[in-house]
Amino acid sequence: MAADSGKWFVIVNPVAGSGRGLDHFPQISKHLRDAHILCEPVFTEHKFHATELTVTAVHEGYRRIIVVGGDGTLHEVVNGLFIQQEVCPDEVLVAVVAVGTGNDWVRTFGISNRYQDAVKAISEGYSFLQDVGVVSYEEAHYRQSRYMANVAGAGFDAHVVRKLSHLKKKGHRSRWRYTWCLVKNFFRYKSTGVKVWVDDRLVYNNLLLSAAIGICKFNGGGIQQLPAAVADDGMLDLSLIRPVHFWHLLFRFHYLFNGGIYRIRHILQERGSRIRIESSPEVSVEIDGEPLGHTPLEFSILHRAIRIVVARDFYQRCAAVGAETPAG
Repeated sequence: MAADSGKWFVIVNPVAGSGRGLDHFPQISKHLRDAHILCEPVFTEHKFHATELTVTAVHEGYRRIIVVGGDGTLHEVVNGLFIQQEVCPDEVLVAVVAVGTGNDWVRTFGISNRYQDAVKAISEGYSFLQDVGVVSYEEAHYRQSRYMANVAGAGFDAHVVRKLSHLKKKGHRSRWRYTWCLVKNFFRYKSTGVKVWVDDRLVYNNLLLSAAIGICKFNGGGIQQLPAAVADDGMLDLSLIRPVHFWHLLFRFHYLFNGGIYRIRHILQERGSRIRIESSPEVSVEIDGEPLGHTPLEFSILHRAIRIVVARDFYQRCAAVGAETPAG
């Protein structure tokens, strides 16, 4: 049976944000009812379940999906949009009510972490076609690929995400978990010999601490690793972090959060439609906060590939500078 065209399919990750997905959903549900948003909520039960639910929802006729979760849940939903074969992915409107730990994707689009404001953005209906990255990597001796909605990290960044994932599985829920992992592992991690190509041009061949590649600006819980990223310009932004002493970062730490990251001389900026990273030895990769495989890595771009709900202020800023931002 076809779904009501005006009804939203709501994918709720109950363990997102150390359990906020479950604990706060009654409050979120009330805001949705108060805004007269018709919805069908379904809770995820295991990893990648959000991908399966997305495929099922589109098959059943849903063309509007609300993600109640974090960046990882959105990552699964976006991958589900590209797995399903019913419609073009950009024919499904995706909204996010952020209950995760980092909530980095919403920051780029001006979507508030306040549930009432996030629901208001959904009811106002401003939408935007954002780019999507395609990431190819090595895992278990096989070449695999994923779709990326936000930012991927290679090297130290991915190492921290992997350690953080291990702590989550052990039940550690401190809000300072990421910061603790970051500092602790900084002194243990060894920079790796890396080659980086951007659009077939070798741009780096040296020791590298970390790399961030993405569509949007934020990762790591509010760090602007890609402050110049534009989510619909058909380009991938790249930040390369060379080996750096901790004391050098300490006195410039604020640059990581205020958009001034390239004022740190150890951090290089590149941009292109295709990026390849090779290393010796292998370094791991995380995509949208999800630890996956390792090098060699290849990144490409799908221009304006998914339709998302954005905040009105973001929409109006884009319209003011002439960006294409079709209303939903």
